[in-house]
Amino acid sequence: MKPEMKPAFRERMEKLLTEKKDFEAFEKIIHIPPRNYVRCNTLKISEKELFERLSKKWTVEQPFPEHPEIMLIQNELQPGELGNAIEHVLGYYYIQEVCSMMSVIALKPEPGEFVLDLCASPGSKTTQIAAGMQGSGTLIANDVRMDRIAILAANLERCGVTNSIVTRNDGVQLAEKFGRNNIKFDKILLDAPCSGEGTLRSSARTFQMWNPKVLKSFSRMQKKLLACSLKALKAGGTLVYSTCTHAPEEDEEVVDFALKNFPVELEEVKLPLKTRPGITSWDEKTFSPEVKKCHRIYPQDNDSEGFFVARLRLKEEVK
Repeated sequence: MKPEMKPAFRERMEKLLTEKKDFEAFEKIIHIPPRNYVRCNTLKISEKELFERLSKKWTVEQPFPEHPEIMLIQNELQPGELGNAIEHVLGYYYIQEVCSMMSVIALKPEPGEFVLDLCASPGSKTTQIAAGMQGSGTLIANDVRMDRIAILAANLERCGVTNSIVTRNDGVQLAEKFGRNNIKFDKILLDAPCSGEGTLRSSARTFQMWNPKVLKSFSRMQKKLLACSLKALKAGGTLVYSTCTHAPEEDEEVVDFALKNFPVELEEVKLPLKTRPGITSWDEKTFSPEVKKCHRIYPQDNDSEGFFVARLRLKEEVK
């Protein structure tokens, strides 16, 4: 028996997806398991070599010419087949849902930069950042729980990341400490803890655990994390805010809070997936028209999970 959307969640999604066909496509796809995407770890192997190796086992596609590191396995796989492959064990690829890769594509980390991944575990985006940095510069990877830190550290080691420092801290406290001590980053990824509405395809528990009261609680925490992160960012620096939820309280409302309280501007960013602009009003709240530059990623548009991405540039340092 397939899990059902709770009535309140259904009502919200119908409000976001106003066309009946659109909502019906969403309702259908959330009961289909996600496709098998992997990301080539270019710290250890080239995209060409990995593609050739994997093509001997499976039918592999590189659906985005500008991002050859993104590979799609078309076969029906056995449970654990991707994780048990020797190429995975050796750290040649990372099993990562395609929309999860979008926040680091938006961040565009470069060699030699000083980068902070504030909520880093399990390390999918951290290892993606490290690949962009090509072993040069410094990457701070933080998480708050020791069990999550252990997973993060294991993934960094498997992927051959040599320029990272792993920290265990509350994200708000750590970002505040960096800002207070005038430690400023070129780029910050804030892939914030969220209600996870975008993960219905891979996690049936999300159907049961969804609770409207949790949205406001997450929204408050996300605003704190974003406010403190901006204090640790250099003037002219980039912060990417991302979530795996569709809830405007956790998405546009948080970005709108930053726009109205800090010297930031939203930047246009080109992503390889089909995205929709951010919404400018929700539940009697009106957001800055600038939030249209945010990216909403819906599962029915790309046969993916759901995601949200916004890229902010800090115009002057925040004290």
